[in-house]
Amino acid sequence: MKLAQRMERIGVESAFDVLVKAQDLKAAGRSVVHLEIGEPDFPTPHNIVEAAKRALDEGWTHYGPTQGLPELREAIAAYISSTRNISVGPEHVCVVPGGKPIIFFPMLALLEPGDEVIYPDPGFPIYHSMIRFLEAKPVPIPLIESRGFSLDLDLLRDRLTERTKLLILNSPQNPTGGVIPKQDIEEIANLIRDRDLIVLSDEIYARIYYTEETPFSITSVPGMLEKTIILDGFSKTYAMTGWRIGYGVMPEWLVDAVNKLMVNSNSCTASFTQRAAIEALTGPQTEVEKMVAEFRRRRDAFCAALGEVPGFRCASPGGAFYAFPNVEATGIPSKKLADFLLEEAGVSCLNGGAFGEHGEGYIRFSYANSIENLMEAARRMKDISKRWRR
Repeated sequence: MKLAQRMERIGVESAFDVLVKAQDLKAAGRSVVHLEIGEPDFPTPHNIVEAAKRALDEGWTHYGPTQGLPELREAIAAYISSTRNISVGPEHVCVVPGGKPIIFFPMLALLEPGDEVIYPDPGFPIYHSMIRFLEAKPVPIPLIESRGFSLDLDLLRDRLTERTKLLILNSPQNPTGGVIPKQDIEEIANLIRDRDLIVLSDEIYARIYYTEETPFSITSVPGMLEKTIILDGFSKTYAMTGWRIGYGVMPEWLVDAVNKLMVNSNSCTASFTQRAAIEALTGPQTEVEKMVAEFRRRRDAFCAALGEVPGFRCASPGGAFYAFPNVEATGIPSKKLADFLLEEAGVSCLNGGAFGEHGEGYIRFSYANSIENLMEAARRMKDISKRWRR
């Protein structure tokens, strides 16, 4: 029995493959600094954990509505409305197990073979994977380091065609940490407002930013709310990666389609995690603020330290928790360098080329680790750099 041919078109996240390698080295007695996985190293805030415990004690252990608990959808709608300066209701919200279903389900509902999808490159690998899986045409837009890893708007204009059905935006961005400026978002809206396409705005890192202004959502631009899907969730902001809970905010006609796909795949999102998510949104935000402040401190220290590694040049990211140094001056391809750093220096990181063609020449580090470990990683790379300077 052979796998269906479609399985040849689906990709993976290299971060988990690298994690396995790093763990194997550690099991063999090697010292490894883990900077590969994109998840906060902070515990889920205590009030959220306690809310989950209460929910279990109160019997929130059974099926719930496919679209999500009404109380949580109300809380999400209120939060999105206030933070994006728009007006949405619970009828626009779909609660799903993690953020990825809000990539997969809308694409599955919207795309026909041959439709074109414009997406950022380098970018989250699942975008490209799902586009290819559905036999749509991937149309990458390079992110420009000199523009703070924002889009080349002239190139975007040139690549829009009658077959473009979806535009993916991600700000703050994985893997670069770039934040698309408000002016660029407004220009993008002007380019696409009258076109027959949908925007998938991946805003999963919206609360983790270091710029003076809050990252700007394209839904805040007049005329864009009705043609945009917001992807957000609890994993990054509240250190809830293992809880598997995310959500999408979208036009009602698309909600119906996503609900059908949920019924056919997951039935519903776990009820007790949804009760905890209500507490996350409506309870104290102090722990989130502390986490972001610590990420800022780590960013400043680690990016400065990376800049001292021969052959590295590291821009300071505007958001998320990733450093994405340019390593072209080492003269070593990104994959080979990432493997070398793991095997010889015990520093686990990701090859920038795993995020797309335009990620070649870069390495991604997650600075979701202690500042002591980050400085140790930088020291190891600086010490071993003489091996690539020969």
